[in-house]
Amino acid sequence: MKPKIGISDANLKHVTDLLSTVLSNSVTLYTKTRKFHWNVRGESFMEYHKLFEEHYKKLEVAIDEIAERINKLGTPTIGTMHEFSQLSEIKESPGTYPTSKEMLKELLADHETCAKGLRQGISDCDEKYEDAGTADFLTDLIREHETIAWTLRRYLD
Repeated sequence: MKPKIGISDANLKHVTDLLSTVLSNSVTLYTKTRKFHWNVRGESFMEYHKLFEEHYKKLEVAIDEIAERINKLGTPTIGTMHEFSQLSEIKESPGTYPTSKEMLKELLADHETCAKGLRQGISDCDEKYEDAGTADFLTDLIREHETIAWTLRRYLD
């Protein structure tokens, strides 16, 4: 049954497409953060190992919330790696194992990419698609990406 929440079907389609990209970015970033958690090495191994674990746990919570938001808006949620990889703006590097510092730089760039996309999504949801609920939802997500990016930036200063 379609939701009757004051948002046109066309706008709901735009919003759920946007959310599917946000979900795909989050799943890809989660997977990359997990890979780095498993493969970090060096002097600060335990510190980075715990840091990456903290970050992927936050992403895991966000992933579930994004998927549920898509469902709340009346659309089935994508859920395969193939679908995620087609929509994700976050790039993977199969077969590569960067140094700890390179991991930090890569994750920082990815969280900043997510924040930029969310910033545009917030604007679009609010102004184009008349969906204040999703705009507010995305605002919570951007805060988390900005905080993680800030933390990673501090390690690189």
